[in-house]
Amino acid sequence: MNVLELFLGILTAVGGFVDISELVFVSQAGSRFGFALIWVIALATVGIMVFGEMAGRVAAMSRQPVFNLIRHRLGFTLGLVTLVGGLVSTLITCAAEIGGVSLVLQLLLGLPYALLAIGVTGLFVASIWFLPFKWIERTYGLLGLFMLVFGAAFFALDPPWSELARGLVPQAPAASTRDLLAYAYFVVALISAIMFPYELYFYSSGAIEDGWSKSDLPVNRVTTVVGFGLGALMAITILAVSAQQFGPRGISPDLIGTVVMEPGLAFGKLGILLGLLGILFAIAGAAIETCLACAYALSQFFGWRWGRHRPPRETPLFTIAWVVVFVVALAIVLTGIAPTDLADYAVVSSIVVLPLSFLPLLLAARDRTFMRDKANGVLANTLGWGFYTLIVVAALAALPLYVLTGGGKL
Repeated sequence: MNVLELFLGILTAVGGFVDISELVFVSQAGSRFGFALIWVIALATVGIMVFGEMAGRVAAMSRQPVFNLIRHRLGFTLGLVTLVGGLVSTLITCAAEIGGVSLVLQLLLGLPYALLAIGVTGLFVASIWFLPFKWIERTYGLLGLFMLVFGAAFFALDPPWSELARGLVPQAPAASTRDLLAYAYFVVALISAIMFPYELYFYSSGAIEDGWSKSDLPVNRVTTVVGFGLGALMAITILAVSAQQFGPRGISPDLIGTVVMEPGLAFGKLGILLGLLGILFAIAGAAIETCLACAYALSQFFGWRWGRHRPPRETPLFTIAWVVVFVVALAIVLTGIAPTDLADYAVVSSIVVLPLSFLPLLLAARDRTFMRDKANGVLANTLGWGFYTLIVVAALAALPLYVLTGGGKL
């Protein structure tokens, strides 16, 4: 096992774990429901560990990423439905990330939002065009570790450990029907925000970009478990500080400027600055991932030559695809839709396509003729089908809950 690659992989997973959707819903969940939704973060994190490990293992053993499997296992028609749904949710997410980065820069620099959005998109295009894949991962992932200031703020503000522990137990608050519906919506939203399909599209494609083989399976397992686990701990600290500091004051952290007050309460102006930098790079990394995930999905479904490990001239359709994704995402941002609203739309559209995105992966990972001695065992199959059932239920509930609760705002 390459210790350096393992270390960097874990740090990258941690640094890129919290994107704008998760940041928004985790903070709002803590403010509105206290510590009662911590169990959802823990549960969904185990789910993304299970499917992330499968995606990396299938890619290493078969050299096939997720959308190749979707095309082969679901057929063209159903696969195309999955592709369109995945592209819509991932494109909206990419727009939300670009808008989020622009908002953070506006807070730091005071420049016009639209101008910053254009500049940010240009920087992202240059990053993908000129940086090798490994350095794209490392640059944005490692700089996203500024987010650890939220964890430091959590400890500095004397957290109530007993309430945190109780939050790990599934529970529903004693509240009105309206609040119970909102609670259910946040359960679904947090599952979707943590188990976004683009994470699997990007992760499995990245495994192929990095040339993974059977010998890399230990790295895959440790990266998904430790990396996603540490990222989940970071998300829980954000929720906990929001529950402790915002909830009792009746503050709803709907804006990035409010969320970043969490480290500010503990460390003053330095905490706010570090928090803004952490959010900036974490969301920027997610923008890169979502854009590439769209291009990977299109290329793999239609059989185009793809990969950042190849020069752009060798992958013309793939290159055109990710550039167009950024252009369309920028156009969405320039309409003036708030990034937090885009995050709402992305989460709901994402969870609707989760079942179709995850099923082919689950079927391939358990197929011994396909995976040989590295097919799913009893534990992986049990966890896989258990979490698949969970996301099917969440997908069926997502749209009704969104309508009934006004996106959790009622």
